[in-house]
Parts: sequence; structure tokens; C-alpha cells
Amino acid sequence: MPWWGDFTRNEPMRALGQEMNLDGLFRALGSAGRRALMLDYDGTLAPFHVEPARAEPYPGVREALSTILAAGHTRLVVVTGRATRDLLPLLRVDPCPEIWGSHGWEPPEAGGAGAAAEVARAVVPPVADLVALAAELEARGVRVETKPSGLAVHWRGLSADDRDVIRHWLESRWVASDLRRSLNWAEFDGGIELRRPGRHKGHVVERLLGEMGPGTVAAYLGDDLTDEDAFRAIRGRGVGVLVRREIRPTAADFQLEPPEEVLDFLARWDDASRKSRELLPGA
Repeated sequence: MPWWGDFTRNEPMRALGQEMNLDGLFRALGSAGRRALMLDYDGTLAPFHVEPARAEPYPGVREALSTILAAGHTRLVVVTGRATRDLLPLLRVDPCPEIWGSHGWEPPEAGGAGAAAEVARAVVPPVADLVALAAELEARGVRVETKPSGLAVHWRGLSADDRDVIRHWLESRWVASDLRRSLNWAEFDGGIELRRPGRHKGHVVERLLGEMGPGTVAAYLGDDLTDEDAFRAIRGRGVGVLVRREIRPTAADFQLEPPEEVLDFLARWDDASRKSRELLPGA
């Protein structure tokens, strides 16, 4: 039986304290040869903010991540929809974790020329059309985030009526332009993203677990609809954890409420991993 087989189920979501708990995961860390911890940023490590550029991590998150990274027992990866350049000034973790930005279109810098080529392929959509659309949205007072793989339209803080107006206007422009042929329409918690197809967070999970091989104890923590691809990708190979106060249908195995339960999870992960290393001969 695989390491996750004694405590996960093919059911929707279970909150901690009900029928399942995460003890099995932390037990497995004790005998793991390899460990992978993959984390979304917004809503998982940081609270949402009306101004995305001000979404600092929850208090204690930087310290928790730094502790895990310094110990060297886990491949710690941040998988985010943000452009990497926009995340770095907010994250400010030393040492810096591995970052996959723009839903996987921006691999870590260590990818060298190959990574640069992947990013270049992400800007194939008609750039002029994309720039014009972003300018029109900003002229309407809408917050727009440009990325190597497209753009995100943020409406957090707006009324439901204003969101509906933006949605209908954006959809009509997207359908009427060439952008529909090159960018997918993807909704997230707080807006809509027009994103180049071919990559999502699930692809990142598949790639990382493929690189690390069988026997890796892995978990993915995320909160948004865009994290569902990652939850589906890790199913049967690790644990998906929905970080959210409200219950919704999900492919994740567990639920944690931010920030306290997330910080507790990170501390327990580090503690279990350290103890296993202390038991190794010569450690």
C-alpha cells in the first residue's frame, strides 16, 4: 500500500477534526527518502488584498519557510499565478524557495535557456491586442496585472453589479478579438484571467513529482479554483490541502484554515522531517 493509502479517500473535502486527519502524512515524513512541499501564494501564504502588490505573507510565514529551507530536508516550491517578478518583492524569504510563476509558464531561473524559451513561447498571443485591452480596462478604473502568459483582471472590492459589468464587457471583447484563439478564459477568486493554454499548476505538480520519482512524500497547499488542477494532479501520489475558511467542492483531500492551521502544518512538517534525519546513522 502506498504511504497515503491509509488515510486519504476519493471523497470531496474533509475538514480537520472530522473523519480524517493529517497524522498519516506526518508519520510518512519520518521514513521518506524525498519530500516535496508545494505551496500556492495568494490566499494560502498571504491574505488577499484589494491591491495585489500589497499582499504580504501572513505573520510567521516567512520564518516558517526559511526554517524548512535552511534545514534542507524538503524541496519547497511556490507555485503561483503571479508573475515571478511580482512575487519576489512580497515573498522576501532567505534562502529563496523554488518559484514557478504564471501558472507554470515561468520555471525557476535555474532552468537557464530552456526556461527563457518557455517564457518566450508564452507571449505568442497578439501583443498589440493584449496591450490595447489592458489599456481600455485601466481607463475604466479596473486593476490589470500583465503576465508573460496573458493578463489578470482584478475586481476584488468592487460591487457585484460592477463585477458583472466588467465580466460582460471583457467577454464581449475577448470573443470579438483574436485573443480568443490564443488565450483561455479562466476565473479565479477575485477576477478573471486570460491565459495562454498549455500550462497550469497541475503541470507543475506532474513535472516536479516526475523529477523526484517514486517514494516522494508530497503535499500541495492551495486555495483557489486554479489550484484544483494541482489537487487532481497530486491525487494518488500525495496529499492535496485546500486552504480556505469556507467549504466548497474540491479535489483536495483536506482543508486547513489560514493562517493558524497553515503555520501549524508547516511547523509539523519541519518537525517530522527533522526527526527522521536525526534517526539516520551518523546524523
